[in-house]
Amino acid sequence: MVTNKTKTLFLLFITTLLFCGCKSKATLDYPKSSLINHSVLTKEQQQSLTPDDVLKQFKDGNERFRKSDYTLRNHSESIRKTATDGQFPEAMVLSCLDSRVPVEDVFDQGIGDVFVGRVAGNFVNTDLLGSMEFACKVAGAKLIIVMGHQHCGAVKGAIDDVKLGNITAMLNNIKPALAMSQNYKGDKSIKNDEYVKLVSQNNVRNAINEIRSKSEILRTMEANGEIKIVGAFYVLRTGELQFLN
Repeated sequence: MVTNKTKTLFLLFITTLLFCGCKSKATLDYPKSSLINHSVLTKEQQQSLTPDDVLKQFKDGNERFRKSDYTLRNHSESIRKTATDGQFPEAMVLSCLDSRVPVEDVFDQGIGDVFVGRVAGNFVNTDLLGSMEFACKVAGAKLIIVMGHQHCGAVKGAIDDVKLGNITAMLNNIKPALAMSQNYKGDKSIKNDEYVKLVSQNNVRNAINEIRSKSEILRTMEANGEIKIVGAFYVLRTGELQFLN
């Protein structure tokens, strides 16, 4: 039997839940660094950066992402600002298609901060090379990051030698990473996470080799210290970026 006292306690409990759920966002306790005022980069600010400056900013951004300590941004203002004043991104990131790798979020970057090229398996082709040349030579970006990731489906497809429509030709771009991993002594199957990670990392290294060998523009810019080209491996489980040699 439900007593009046029980009803009263139940109503008090529900009221407390509703009150907590409706708490104003303005009264929530955000980490201090998330309240940084973010402004869209100007051409002068972009030109003043070195490749090492940008790499540090992106590494710091990943640390904030891992800690859920995001920079608070006014996206509406950024949209209007970049539409009026143009875009002057710091970097170009070549990433996999994978929906679990949100590039801007991973580096805690906003609108107008980064060019992003995406293709399953984060490999390099003529279209992406042209995009990188535009990003760096024309638009002034100082850094290229090739980013692979944990549990990559495209890499697993290449390991399994999948044959399916246009996927077959796409996976051929990842096959050089298999050759680079041929000296691995353990189980060379998708059941072995260590092997899949090795192939993914070698796929990033191969992409960087392709950039340097097939783009005279980017190779020259890197040699002159105008840009830096680096590789990274994203760990889905933790949000960590491991930068590769």
